[in-house]
Amino acid sequence: MADMENGVISPEELPKAQSRTKAFIKKFLKRKAAVISLVFILFILFMGIFAPYIVPYDAATPDYTALLQGPSPEHWWGTDEFGRDVFSRLMVGTRLSVFTALAAVTIGTVIGAVLGLLAGYYGGIIESVVMRGADILFAFPDILLAIAVVAIIGPGVINVVIAVAVFTVPSVARLARSATLTEKEALYVEVARSLGCRDRRILWVHIFPGAVQSLIVNFTMRIGTAILAAASLSFLGFGANVTEPEWGSMLSQGRNYLVTAPHIVLFPGVLIFLTVLAFNLLGDGLRDTLDPKIK
Repeated sequence: MADMENGVISPEELPKAQSRTKAFIKKFLKRKAAVISLVFILFILFMGIFAPYIVPYDAATPDYTALLQGPSPEHWWGTDEFGRDVFSRLMVGTRLSVFTALAAVTIGTVIGAVLGLLAGYYGGIIESVVMRGADILFAFPDILLAIAVVAIIGPGVINVVIAVAVFTVPSVARLARSATLTEKEALYVEVARSLGCRDRRILWVHIFPGAVQSLIVNFTMRIGTAILAAASLSFLGFGANVTEPEWGSMLSQGRNYLVTAPHIVLFPGVLIFLTVLAFNLLGDGLRDTLDPKIK
């Protein structure tokens, strides 16, 4: 009390500083669309891991007594041309569809971030080579570039990952370079350089943390694009085998029964749409939350 009378507030009476994590969570929870999207994505990831053990029917076992049945209490999303449960196949196919996109975007982001950091920090010939290479890749639409890569190296899930990673690299490289050009002029980087820190330490300890927020947002939003691209490649016959429960290949098979059994196409299409939308909305929410200019 004596301190307060003298105009001095004791440390115990000061409000506790809010941790950055709590501040981020509080701000993120205000974005309802992003929160709902995150819940949906967590459900999709959960099904991708545990679906083979909890779905009501085996995804690969045919049932010739239940061919092309519509949605019913026994088969929530109907059955396909072999009597296989559509819901079970879609949930099991989550592992192949979503985790293929996650792997591709992760590989592309790592490679693109390294190239962008080096180009922005060192400049010169390194920057010219990286940026001109990115410009060449940007000249092709993403899906067309992916088709070209798969046509060269052959079809298959692994090659789809490589193809999607290839068109992910240039956008990440450009983003990382832009962030590096901004961060390397910061005062703390100049101080680190004057103290004799090596370039490797300056890049990864001082510059990279300043670019990581933009990379996280870009990573989240690129997953939706990667899911759509992987499904498109499988739909065209370049991705997963037609016997595998992959969303794109299920769409490709179901188009033959679009008139007689539209549910075979409807539910995979809706699931792809919702998943891509969820990742995009989550990316928007993260961008708004991480941007200090947005209140």
